[in-house]
Amino acid sequence: MNKEEILSKVNEAFVSVLEHNNFELTDQTTADDVDGWESITHMMIITEVEKKFEIKFKLMDLMNMNNVGDLINTITSEI
Repeated sequence: MNKEEILSKVNEAFVSVLEHNNFELTDQTTADDVDGWESITHMMIITEVEKKFEIKFKLMDLMNMNNVGDLINTITSEI
């Protein structure tokens, strides 16, 4: 699975949880850039991403994620 395919599935997870698509995810996107991406929805997004990719993030991986690029890199290393 290439980066564009991963980003597409991550985007689907965001839309599913946030119930809107008024954003564009890039490697540099953070919670400050997306309306509704707050602490509670963050955990819901992580759970949805784990389901979509059939993976389980390690706590240290989650703690080291600062943006969507970090999320994609972690997904890549898990699949």
